[in-house]
Amino acid sequence: MTEGNFVDYVKIHAKSGKGGKGSMHLHREKFVEKGGPDGGDGGRGGHVIVRASKHMWTLYHLKFKKHFKAEHGGDGGSSRSTGKDGKDAIIEVPLGTIIRDGETNQILQELTEDHQEFVICEGGKGGRGNWHFKSSTNQTPRYSQPGIPAEEGWFLLELKVLADVGLVGFPNAGKSTLLSVITSAKPKIADYEFTTLKPNLGIVQYRNFQSFVMADIPGIIEGAAEGKGLGHRFLRHIERNSTLLFMIPADSDDVRNEYKILLNELKKHNPELLDKQRLLAITKSDMLDDELKEELSQELPDDLEHVFISSVTQTGITELKDKLWAMLNE
Repeated sequence: MTEGNFVDYVKIHAKSGKGGKGSMHLHREKFVEKGGPDGGDGGRGGHVIVRASKHMWTLYHLKFKKHFKAEHGGDGGSSRSTGKDGKDAIIEVPLGTIIRDGETNQILQELTEDHQEFVICEGGKGGRGNWHFKSSTNQTPRYSQPGIPAEEGWFLLELKVLADVGLVGFPNAGKSTLLSVITSAKPKIADYEFTTLKPNLGIVQYRNFQSFVMADIPGIIEGAAEGKGLGHRFLRHIERNSTLLFMIPADSDDVRNEYKILLNELKKHNPELLDKQRLLAITKSDMLDDELKEELSQELPDDLEHVFISSVTQTGITELKDKLWAMLNE
C-alpha cells in the first residue's frame, strides 16, 4: 500500500430509510359485505451500519464517497400484507476504527473485532395498518400510522492501527529500514527526515510459523504532542500497540536524553502509554566495536532492557525478535 492510499481520518454523512406507511385498506370482495379493515403494516427503513473487516487496512475507500443513504421501507398493502423492509447501507472499515459523533466528537463505538457492527443511523419503524385499530366501537377505522422518519447526521471515522509492536523514534532513526528488513513491507526509505509520512504495517515471521505485527509510525520530534512536526498526527496509533520499541541511532549525541524526550512526548499525549512494555534498540550499531558498546551500555537507563542492532548487516536482528516475542507472550 502506498503512503498516499493510507487514510486514517474521514468525515461522512449518513441517512437511514424512513418507515413505510401503514395501509388504510378496507376488504372488498364479492359476496362479502363490509369485509372490514385489512390494511397491512409498513416496512422498516434501512439502517446505516458500520462493519469492521479484517481484510481492510485504511479508510481510503471513504475519501471520495462521503454520503451513505439506506432505502425507505415499503408501504403496507391489502390483506394485512406488510411492506418490504428497506435495504441497509453497510460501511466497511478496518479493525481499530473509532466512530465519533460529528458534532459533539463523542466516541460512540470502537470496532476491534472482525464482523463487529454498529448502527449509526437506525431505520424508521413502519406504521401500523388500520386493522390494528379495529374495535367494538369502530368497526371500520379509516386511518393508519405513518412510518417513523429517518435519522441522519455527520460522523467521524478515526483509525488507530492495530499492531503488536510500535516503533518509536526520531525521524531518520532507522525505523523504516528495520521494518523492510524483518518484514515483507516496502516502506519509503531515504537519508532525510520525515521520509515516512504515514504508518506502515509489516508482519514479522518468527519461529515455527508464528508471527506478530509491527507498525512504523512517522518520526516524533520534541513538541509533537503539542502539534509540532508530523508525529503528533499519528501518536494515537501507538495507543493500540502492546509493546513499544524505542529506536535511537548509535551516533546520537545523547541516547539517554533522546529516550527521555521520546518518553515525555508519549506521556504528554497519553500517560497510559507509559504502562506499555518497552524495549530500546540502538540502531546503526555496526559502527560500534565491543568496547564502545560496553561504554554506551553504561549510559543507558537502568530500568530499560536494550539490544544493539544493525539493519544493514542484520546484526542483532534475531536477538531483537526473541526479546519482542518474549515480551508479547509474557
